Amino acid sequence: MKSYYITDTGKVRTHNEDSVMIVKNLTGEYLMVVADGMGGHKAGEVASSIVVNGLTEKFKILESIGEKQDAVNWIRKNISSLNEAIFKYTDEFPESKGMGTTLVLAVVTKDYILFGNVGDSSGFVMKNEVLYKVTKDHTLVNLLVETGELTSEEAENHPRKNVLMRALGANNPIDVDIFDVDTGCDAILLCSDGLTNMLTVSQIQKVLNSDLGIEEKIVKLIRKSNLRGGTDNVSIAYLEKESGEDK
Repeated sequence: MKSYYITDTGKVRTHNEDSVMIVKNLTGEYLMVVADGMGGHKAGEVASSIVVNGLTEKFKILESIGEKQDAVNWIRKNISSLNEAIFKYTDEFPESKGMGTTLVLAVVTKDYILFGNVGDSSGFVMKNEVLYKVTKDHTLVNLLVETGELTSEEAENHPRKNVLMRALGANNPIDVDIFDVDTGCDAILLCSDGLTNMLTVSQIQKVLNSDLGIEEKIVKLIRKSNLRGGTDNVSIAYLEKESGEDK
């Protein structure tokens, strides 16, 4: 497998509150993580880094994450622990009160792939050159769409589009959605909403299906996002199977 991750401040924000990382454990299983911090005055950057650094440090020393249910338990336990760590930080540093972060992650082993998410950072899989969104956004407008109060078209430009219903540092206890993904996919993409607010799924798909190298593809997505306004920080974690690998 080939992987690449990157984060970019964008064209409007003065600092980057996102965190992103891809690591392998001792048996070569992958953990991909993207977190989009919020709170301003660099507090969001603290929240996102607490989560990304906490998860990746714990994962990379594992011999193996184990069977699928072991991985589910590991995800839930560690996200809960890191959520507590964010609340503890805000207790110690009251000026950071209100900070929080979204989270999307993927655990990739030879036997299964699991996604987890809190908030509106997104997880996708590529299969047969088609990009499919796996995760569901925990936003007010998405809730209104699900209940039939808004159409998808109305939600797209709704003034409260970015209001989150769930985030680490905002909800305690925290509830994470976990998705069991087909191991036959060709690639995995995780990103903050700085990408999905600027580019459509079809535009992202077109770049990922190009003949560029993996790093060039992801840098091109950042560049296209910034050309369309770059109104937010953009973070991307991408993993793809090499030709000849089992799909």
